[in-house]
Amino acid sequence: MTTRAPCPYIGGKTERKVFTELTGQHASELNDALGRIGFRRSQGVAYRPSCIDCQACISVRVVTQEFQPSASQKKLMKRHADLEVTACKPWTTEEQYVLLRRYLRARHPGGGMVDMDESDFADMVEQSPVKTYVVEYREPSTNGRPGKLVGACLTDQQAHGLSMIYSFFEPYDPKRAGLGTYIILDHIVRGGRAGLPYVYLGYWVETSKRMAYKARFRPLER
Repeated sequence: MTTRAPCPYIGGKTERKVFTELTGQHASELNDALGRIGFRRSQGVAYRPSCIDCQACISVRVVTQEFQPSASQKKLMKRHADLEVTACKPWTTEEQYVLLRRYLRARHPGGGMVDMDESDFADMVEQSPVKTYVVEYREPSTNGRPGKLVGACLTDQQAHGLSMIYSFFEPYDPKRAGLGTYIILDHIVRGGRAGLPYVYLGYWVETSKRMAYKARFRPLER
C-alpha cells in the first residue's frame, strides 16, 4: 500500500511511502528483512519512501565494530558517562511523556508530533510486534531513588543491529548539552558489545540541516 503527504524535508515536494503490516508469528523476521533493504518501523507497519521523482531519502546505518569516535564525541561520552542507562519494557510513563512534550516544544515546535497526546504516545511505544525497548537515560540515583529522566529512545533489537526508532531528551539543561549525540554514541557502543554489527539511524537527506548530524557517525553505510 502507499500513502502521500507533503514532504517534511524538501519544500514543494510530495512524500510517497510504500508500507506493509507487520503481523503474525513471523513479524520479527519480516521486520529484520525489510530493515536490511531500507524500511523503517512505525507501530505495526514497516515503510520506506517511494517517491517517483526524488531519491533524496537514504537509509543509513553505523558499522559498530569499525566506528571510531571523534575527539568531540569522546568528550561527550566522558561528560555523560555518569548517566544511568536502563533498557525498559515498551510501556509508557507520565515522566517519559512530560519529557517528550518539553523536547518537541523546544526542538520541533512546528512538527507533526507536537500535538501528540498521551494516547498517541502510548500507541507509538506500546504497539510493537517486534522486540522493542525504551532505553532510559537518568541522572545518578540518590539514596536508592532513581534520578531524573533526561533522555529516552524507542529502540528495536533486530537480528543484525539496533534500530533507533525515535529519541528525545532534555532540551534546556546546559550541563547536559549534546544528549542527542550521546544517545546515538551509547547505542553504537552497546550494539558493538552485544555483537550486533549495525545501528540503524533511519533516513538521511543530504540537503536537510535537521539531518546533518547523522553524517558525523562514521563509517556510515548507505
